[in-house]
Amino acid sequence: MPFETIAKHGDHEEIVFCNNPEVGLKAIIAIHNTALGPALGGTRMWNYATEEEAFVDVLRLSKGMTYKAAAAGLNLGGGKAVIIGDPKTQKTEALFRAFGAFVNSLHGMYITAEDVGTTVKDMEYIFMETPYVTGIPKAFGGSGDPSPYTAHGTLMGIKAAAKRKLGADSLEGLRVTVQGLGNVGSNLVDYLVAEKAIVTIADIDKEKVNHLTNKYDIQSLDPESIITAETDILAPCALGAVINDKTISNLKCKAIAGGANNQLAESRHASALKELGILYAPDYVVNSGGLMNVFVELEGYSSERAIDKTTQVYDNLMQVFDIAEKEDCTTEEAANRLAEYRIKNIGGIRQHHQGRMSRPFSTLKEMVDRQK
Repeated sequence: MPFETIAKHGDHEEIVFCNNPEVGLKAIIAIHNTALGPALGGTRMWNYATEEEAFVDVLRLSKGMTYKAAAAGLNLGGGKAVIIGDPKTQKTEALFRAFGAFVNSLHGMYITAEDVGTTVKDMEYIFMETPYVTGIPKAFGGSGDPSPYTAHGTLMGIKAAAKRKLGADSLEGLRVTVQGLGNVGSNLVDYLVAEKAIVTIADIDKEKVNHLTNKYDIQSLDPESIITAETDILAPCALGAVINDKTISNLKCKAIAGGANNQLAESRHASALKELGILYAPDYVVNSGGLMNVFVELEGYSSERAIDKTTQVYDNLMQVFDIAEKEDCTTEEAANRLAEYRIKNIGGIRQHHQGRMSRPFSTLKEMVDRQK
């Protein structure tokens, strides 16, 4: 892979190429930064068109995990893995166990989890070969599906945006539009209805839409028009780049706070939103609830502690909004500054006193104990 690609997407500490032709495994693990702790990030299985595309994706995603963990106030670094293959037709126990062996060879420098194209069952296979995996089934002491916790964190993000932009202490009567009804989006709708918000939904899967409109007295729109529908808060929970040159001038929302990754097509769109007077809650701060959930799993899982942890998304976002106002910058820049401050200052303290990642961890418990 060209060095220009690596340089463009951040200075990574380690990149591991995993290849086992006997089981059809072709994967990449990228460790971006471990200043705050071991790199944690999910394993994505996707039918990439080229190896170059997979390489760019894992570099970009692993860097994003560094910032997400830092801004969330967690003692974790950023990493990610991608498995090149069709998740619908190419999954086998042998493939995931072989991948687990590669994860294990990193001795705790990288901890994996569920992501796009992988499931709790896949994590169970990985767990057979390494302890360095989270999101394993509850029967094994894990947390299972992280989606409800990502959704709860997203709810906290929406509440923070409503408070800052609208001065609202409650979501009751506020209009919230949710684009995307996957595991996160559908759980978010449940939370919003319970909060008595006026919810409008959209998804390309009509069965998901029908299920929720039958369950609740809520309206639906098509996935494209919902982005520019008049609302108080827009919550993108599907694909990224929905805020782009085509949509941005037609937005009729007052704030954006959703669970999708990479909602801005380009960073310059954060400036455009600021000029339009639309409050943007940076996505990697809003959707950090899933990461918080698996972090709790590392210490011995409790769903109550996980929910309590995800409420911190509210305070984290308020801190981002304060930085943006004080330094007259975009909220995206503010979130990056918050993350970079923790990486530089807290990471520097840990490196000075402990020696950053000075030796491999023999067990997951040892890793947790050394991060405290």
